[in-house]
Amino acid sequence: MVQQILKETSIPYHFISADESQTNQSVWIDQQWEVARLKLKQKGASEFLLVIDEIQKIDDWSKVVKGQWDRDSRTNTALKVILLGSSRLLLEKGLTESLAGRFERIFMHHWSYREMQSAFGLTPEEYVWFGGYPGAIPLTKEEDRWKDYIRNALIETTISKDILQLSRIRKPALLKRLFEFSCMYSGKILSYTKMLGQLVDAGNTTTLAHYLELLGSAGLVTGIEKYSGSLVRTRSSSPKLQVLNTALLSAYQVDSLQTIRMQPDRWGHHVESTVGAHLATSVANAPDLKLFYWRHRNNEVDFVLQKGEQVIGLEVKSGPSGYHSGMAAFQSKYQPYKMLLVGPNGMPWQEFLLIDPNDLF
Repeated sequence: MVQQILKETSIPYHFISADESQTNQSVWIDQQWEVARLKLKQKGASEFLLVIDEIQKIDDWSKVVKGQWDRDSRTNTALKVILLGSSRLLLEKGLTESLAGRFERIFMHHWSYREMQSAFGLTPEEYVWFGGYPGAIPLTKEEDRWKDYIRNALIETTISKDILQLSRIRKPALLKRLFEFSCMYSGKILSYTKMLGQLVDAGNTTTLAHYLELLGSAGLVTGIEKYSGSLVRTRSSSPKLQVLNTALLSAYQVDSLQTIRMQPDRWGHHVESTVGAHLATSVANAPDLKLFYWRHRNNEVDFVLQKGEQVIGLEVKSGPSGYHSGMAAFQSKYQPYKMLLVGPNGMPWQEFLLIDPNDLF
């Protein structure tokens, strides 16, 4: 995306990647920053772009950036800076440590169905299975290779390099098992106590909640909280596990897309997870939008969207369905702004994936 911007902009720039550095010492950033200042003077430009890729590979990068940025601010040097990195956790750690008030974060989420359809012509069914990883699309004709790529080139590297290298993880094996467990049970509501019974050497509920939060920060899986109208009760609820990209769910399936589609229950699981991933990604892009689920006794609503005082209940069905007691109970208890059925007799899930959830309000 940034390369496209650089081709179109009239602003002169200096682009460099930390991959090209022979050292991980922070002095490298000082050198590149000085090169950008010299180019700005040589060109006599009114402004200049400095773009540094893979910034997280340089030790103490945020402290150096802060110093150089503050120096430019004092001297009125018209240098604009774009910092790029493939590790969200490492980038965010640096931003929060010393760059407070000096940056705007632009987070590149998993690709939506609209984006994958536009770029690669994916059908809705293919998107449900292959998810939003554009780099993996060339391998989709060979599903075994595609699954191996997702598991090893994406999942394993994200967990091993992004999470385990950044955080003090006392039980790395547990973190990986929790991830696989969350993929398997995506769309299911499970208490942390029940998870403890399923996972070997799981420690305590606080450990599981922390690990699930880390997995969510890395863009893998998350735990959707229960809607109750009470913030305290919401935060103490059993999470609804949700993959943030359905490729993570499919990569651990032995069967193929064709086989899964012939089994309505299993296919429905994938469809609901796709709708959940679509909603979760949209919420991450909109700070004023919140995502929950709702359950009371035998009544349940798959997803609840909240924007300010307005609430929308969503039920997802991939096959024929009749009366929805959960929707009726939720309607009676909370008088929501809208109730929406996604599936037959409602909005087709294929069309819902093309909608920005903000437009529902």
